Amino acid sequence: MSFRACAYLRVSTGRQAESDLSIPDQRKQVAGFCQAKGWSLLAEYVEPGASATDDARPEFQRMIERATDSDRPFDIIVVHSYSRFFRDSFGLEMYIRRLAKAGVRLVSITQELGDDPAQVMMRQVIALFDEYQSRENAKHVLRAMKENARQGFYNGSPVPLGYRTEEIEKRGARIKKQLAIDPVEAEIIRMIFRLYQHGEAASGPLGIKEITKRLNAAGHRTKRGARFGVGTLHGILTNPVYVGEWTFNKRESKTLRQKPAAEHIIVAVPPIIERATFDAVQAMLKARNPRVEAPRVVTGPILLTGLAVCASCEGGMTLRTGTSRSGKVHRYYTCSACARSGKVACKGRSIPMDKLDDLVVEHLSERLLTTERLTELLASIAHGRAEKAAEVDGRIIALQREATDAEDKLKRLYRMVEDDIAKMDDILKERIANLRLDRERSQAALDRIRAQMVPSQAIPPEIVERFGRAMRENIRTGEVPFRKAYLRSVIDRVEVDDAMIRIVGDAATLEEVIVAQGSDTRNKASSGFGVRRSVRKWRARKDSNL
Repeated sequence: MSFRACAYLRVSTGRQAESDLSIPDQRKQVAGFCQAKGWSLLAEYVEPGASATDDARPEFQRMIERATDSDRPFDIIVVHSYSRFFRDSFGLEMYIRRLAKAGVRLVSITQELGDDPAQVMMRQVIALFDEYQSRENAKHVLRAMKENARQGFYNGSPVPLGYRTEEIEKRGARIKKQLAIDPVEAEIIRMIFRLYQHGEAASGPLGIKEITKRLNAAGHRTKRGARFGVGTLHGILTNPVYVGEWTFNKRESKTLRQKPAAEHIIVAVPPIIERATFDAVQAMLKARNPRVEAPRVVTGPILLTGLAVCASCEGGMTLRTGTSRSGKVHRYYTCSACARSGKVACKGRSIPMDKLDDLVVEHLSERLLTTERLTELLASIAHGRAEKAAEVDGRIIALQREATDAEDKLKRLYRMVEDDIAKMDDILKERIANLRLDRERSQAALDRIRAQMVPSQAIPPEIVERFGRAMRENIRTGEVPFRKAYLRSVIDRVEVDDAMIRIVGDAATLEEVIVAQGSDTRNKASSGFGVRRSVRKWRARKDSNL
């Protein structure tokens, strides 16, 4: 009887496929086997460079779907050995049974077995050995790749944008490669980090989506020649390879499960981005994370989004538009709780957008960001810090005395025991334990209070003057995201009441911003530095907006 057969030919790696030896040999042996049996070989499915430990193989799936079609095109699938079909015992048996339901048999030309129970058991034993051998091979290959990475060589994963591989040396048939900077692509990487951190001209820091649009519009492409996407760009901004740290053995190859940090191997590569720039970008990414803060708050086109709040319910003020009879569009900040849930949630209030924007910018410029006002605030902070330092010094002296007393008492007790003046009974043991506890408690409190001390620092008048001038200019001019970044660096919120607007911030944070921005005002402010808590100190006399 003449059976209709198809052949499945496979090799595990791309290197084997390129050598052009295994596939032709399998093809020749399968054709000879079918000819000897008198079977018609109607088709062949070739899988170059695919592992048989799972079924994620395009040609394999195409063959299975065709073999199980309703028109039953094949009676037999012929393979060189069962390991060519599957190297997982469970997977092998599952697909054999699936084929059997469609009336198709799997035949190995080097392991001819029948369907009686003893030979089925032998096939399963062979599959177990194939699976074991595959896992052992994988273990040895991974060990060799880890050692290759430790020596600083590249193992063949996709090359990151900005790099290329260079042949360093040859060991036998093996060519050792390392990552080297691609000058053209490296400029794209530097541009991406620059746009995210600083933006262009007065645009302020750009978001990931905006940078993606600009890259694609300018004709830039990824390593594979595709357009950039938001996910691709986020991966670039968070990849430590650009500061010279390529990580090998980070994830499981099959499941992509993260491996423990102890198993990671860090390989030094030439850096494209400076560490300070990379760290600043990571801080900005964390601050802009949508789970932390809505994107519209950080880069939205409305100046006080995320800053303006209703004084009654402390809910955010959102934009509302209206059109007059003349067709003019009016824009307002309005209480979101009232707009969303009605006057049951909040009585609500609205204020023209331009009016509130101008009030906030004008009062910050004229009442806070002047050299005189900033100097006064800094002096007030220094005075308060000095008073607090005096109190802290007294507490430190008391804690030091307590720790010293406990230590002296312990030494006296130890000396009495050593001189055999006192016996180490239960009462003495308890007394020593209590003294040790007192000493450790005093020392822990002392360490904690020292760690919380804020050192006093004098800020030169020229830095204060330069900071105030730059801030006054930058909150007035430029694109909205740029101006918003500066506003958020010095104020926490703007409370909108019926007859008063309160601008709330933290004087201590303002001092930190002045110090940090003393050498580079633009870069620091645009890095997304923000106030995290509100302490109404710099408007103690309620004179910021009267």
